[in-house]
Amino acid sequence: MNLSLFAPEPPPLAAQLQPRLAELARQQIYLGTSSWKYEGWLGSIYSPDRYLTRGKVSKKKFDDECLAEYAETFPVVCGDFSFYQFPSQAYWQRLFTSTPPSLRFAFKVPEEITVETWPKHERYGARGGSANETFLNAHVFTQLFAHALQPYRGRVATLIFEFGAFAKLGREQFQERLRPFLDALPPDFRYAVEVRNPEFLGSDYFGLLAERQVAHVFNSWTRMPDLSTQIRLPGAYSADFTVVRALLKPGRPYEQAVERFSPYERVQEPYPEGRTALREIIQHSRREQRPSYIFVNNRFEGNAPGTMLAVTEGL
Repeated sequence: MNLSLFAPEPPPLAAQLQPRLAELARQQIYLGTSSWKYEGWLGSIYSPDRYLTRGKVSKKKFDDECLAEYAETFPVVCGDFSFYQFPSQAYWQRLFTSTPPSLRFAFKVPEEITVETWPKHERYGARGGSANETFLNAHVFTQLFAHALQPYRGRVATLIFEFGAFAKLGREQFQERLRPFLDALPPDFRYAVEVRNPEFLGSDYFGLLAERQVAHVFNSWTRMPDLSTQIRLPGAYSADFTVVRALLKPGRPYEQAVERFSPYERVQEPYPEGRTALREIIQHSRREQRPSYIFVNNRFEGNAPGTMLAVTEGL
């Protein structure tokens, strides 16, 4: 018998998740994770044998190739990397050609577009504390980001504008800046807006998005209302598709989650209320028959695939 004719068994967690996620994807409900290069998933989602070099797992080989194995389990992924750069055309080509056509992507739009004032952090050097001249600049976004993605737009689920918490920009000022920006965007992509100021969540904000078929990103974050609260706000489902990012349990700082949960090998702190809210969103998507893109982060409970396994139990 030639064993090479048979595909190897997937790792145990991948084997459990794949049929559940495939069935949901057939209902246009796509569950994926925030990023994918997690060595803590080796043995549960990723097969260590695929990444061996001289008998040891090669980090470079793993980083370069694990997305193809990711796509064997998950139908969609959120690319956080694009928040920190305008990827080159060559990078986009490598990314899309190295993965199967079935894998869809959400991408965070570069912070060059969504940061109003640069943080005073060593990463930003001399510009820390200064105003960002390209904040909500639709021309820069279109020329440096959207145009490069045009050849692959059929595989782009949504582009996410993530806005950190504003200290000085108020609710009305934000909307005044956001409105013309959204109106100037190219019509080739689905867009979603994620805010971190709870006071922004009102009928005026949701109405602004709804008029343009832009999704509010239901996000579980340190200083945001929990998901169950957000989904019950009038008008919160602002588009004909839904985007969810289960990032952190409300009240927990990002740094604390990183320290507590790394290297993300297993669920460490189940968050029942968060799981219930995710199930409610899935059921809502079924009833409304609208496409939904739900992304779970390792920092939500300690291990994103494990969270997804629990959420999809019984669905």
